[in-house]
Amino acid sequence: MFVVILILIIGALVFVHELGHFVVARRNDVKAPEFGFGFPPRIVGFQFLREVPAPGKKKKLFSKWRIIWGNKDGDDETEIKDLTEAHEKRMHGGTVYSLNWFPLGGFVRIKGEDGGNKDDTDSFASKSAWKRIKILAAGVVMNFVFAWFLLSIAFMIGAPEQIDSSSNSDDTKSKIQISEIAVDSPASIMGLKIGDEIAKKQKGLSGEVIALKNVKEVQDYINANRGKEITFDVLRGKERVELKGTPRVDVPQGQGALGVALSETMLVKYPWYSAIWKGLLAVRDMTVMIFVGLFGLIKMLIAGHGGSADVSGPVGIALIVKEVAHLGLVYIIQLAAILSINLGIINILPIPALDGGRILFILIEKIKGSPVNQKVEQTFHTIFFALLMLLMVAVTYKDIAKLF
Repeated sequence: MFVVILILIIGALVFVHELGHFVVARRNDVKAPEFGFGFPPRIVGFQFLREVPAPGKKKKLFSKWRIIWGNKDGDDETEIKDLTEAHEKRMHGGTVYSLNWFPLGGFVRIKGEDGGNKDDTDSFASKSAWKRIKILAAGVVMNFVFAWFLLSIAFMIGAPEQIDSSSNSDDTKSKIQISEIAVDSPASIMGLKIGDEIAKKQKGLSGEVIALKNVKEVQDYINANRGKEITFDVLRGKERVELKGTPRVDVPQGQGALGVALSETMLVKYPWYSAIWKGLLAVRDMTVMIFVGLFGLIKMLIAGHGGSADVSGPVGIALIVKEVAHLGLVYIIQLAAILSINLGIINILPIPALDGGRILFILIEKIKGSPVNQKVEQTFHTIFFALLMLLMVAVTYKDIAKLF
């Protein structure tokens, strides 16, 4: 189930990103030969054909549609017949909408995106700088819009919100959850996980039942039993787990005896109009937090502390999805929204090989008054793509090393 959830999340994020490029390209009269769900090889494709109208006649939306099986076009009798008819009737073939074998997102082929076909009016390369920037930025915008949509849905169905954890709080609807776990802490060793809910009734050292109403009472219980093995009943999704551990007597600076951060949360539902506004505010807050974290990472790299940076790649994201999957639908939706914002921010950075890097070259073109040499630009994109792949390999290696 976790693998299915991972594929759905990654697939949806990449698909909406490419959908943004596709829609804005078509709205600006740029031809897109193919828009695919999943990655090739192709299973099947659909294409709409339109007859070129005679002078003075109204243009049809489409005259007929045809099916393309497999990765090649025109390798069976039906396809050859359709292509022959299209040629004889001077039909114009539109975008091929394809379904492909690897269900990880999608792709769009845009005419002239590599700088060619500059003389064709339906080419990306022939459009003004502003139109090209709009097409390139559309994928990022769609990722933010998708995150807004997801968070709005989460607030409609009921999203966890942190509440004031006062000493006299006794709300049966609230949850005491683990929000952070220190590395190599007793909590980590005993098997506690982020998102685990501390049961409000625990078994004491002598077998007596202890009521823990809020975060403060949980912290007091942990501190009162430093150096002693305690049992924690935690709710993990729909299962109840019993874990044993020993709070530390000597506590490292900035950590607690057990090495966890706790928060008291409650599922709060909003009407649709409030949920939409809350979703927008949440996107804003998450975007700010991610940018702050990104600048912090850059500072660490400049200072030469990049090795200690906590960065996750595909394997790390998969592990996070696995951890969140057992918490429920609303947590999965929130994680997908965070990943969508992350994808948008990373793609808009002015780094060659990314959308932001391509926009940067268009801005340089506007400043200098002439296009950047295509070979020079392509060289930059190739070099930085290779560097990004090396970074991906390094981060993936680090993620795998954490498993052992």
